[in-house]
Amino acid sequence: MAGQHSDAENESGAPLRVIVSGSGRMGREVMAGIARQPDMRVVGVLEKFSESDHIALPDGGEVPLSNDAEKLLAAVPADALVDFTFHEWTQQVAPLAVRAGVRPVIGTTGLPEAFVERLARDCAEHKIGGIVAANFALGAVLLMHLCSVAAPFFDYAEVIELHHEAKVDAPSGTAYTTVREMLRARGDRPFTHPETTKFTLPGTRGGSEGGVTVHSVRLQGLVAHQEVIFGALGQTLTLRHDTTSRESFIPGVLLALRHVPARRELVIGLDRLMGLQP
Repeated sequence: MAGQHSDAENESGAPLRVIVSGSGRMGREVMAGIARQPDMRVVGVLEKFSESDHIALPDGGEVPLSNDAEKLLAAVPADALVDFTFHEWTQQVAPLAVRAGVRPVIGTTGLPEAFVERLARDCAEHKIGGIVAANFALGAVLLMHLCSVAAPFFDYAEVIELHHEAKVDAPSGTAYTTVREMLRARGDRPFTHPETTKFTLPGTRGGSEGGVTVHSVRLQGLVAHQEVIFGALGQTLTLRHDTTSRESFIPGVLLALRHVPARRELVIGLDRLMGLQP
């Protein structure tokens, strides 16, 4: 297992060995991001729909490819696993990684709370670090933090989250986490939610959590965007973050990979690694 280092090296001083779960657009971005780092390297790729046993990396190398997580984890020595796939696949892969002593770095959204709690117990039992975060874009994490700062001072709030047309869950994990953190900052005191008495088109007010209305937009051409509008007497405050490329997630992934070797527990949220939360 990796020792407690401030960088991403394992016990031998060699680069941190990373398995990437998923070979789609986000998986490829993660592989490319890791390939540019001198202190880490991709050693294997998990892909549920793989039909080959090897995959070419963006830097020209080649590593094992498998659709069998248990088999790959047993065959390829690794220090961490990065997963940005689908909640059902993540729930299969992450526990196997922890049992193999491989630290999970998870950006998959839509994970059941019970699963995250169970994964936290597994990490504690095996004394290894890991992270589950709703968003790895540093700007998006800062947006959530700033929304928590503003929440106690406004009684009205609405969230508009906009994503690409292939996103399967709504609202986004980032939007839901934002709302939960806003409510926590208010001591769980709900926001004021104006009731609509007449709907010309049902559902147009969106969903509601703790008095915060959440609207989900799914359009081709979008990546990931979120706008939070606070309202008060005679004023509004609008906070917005735009992800224009999946490259935006890579600095957060690298930050997590460099921190988890020194951890002995599952961290919830990238804000803790950024020093925004204790």
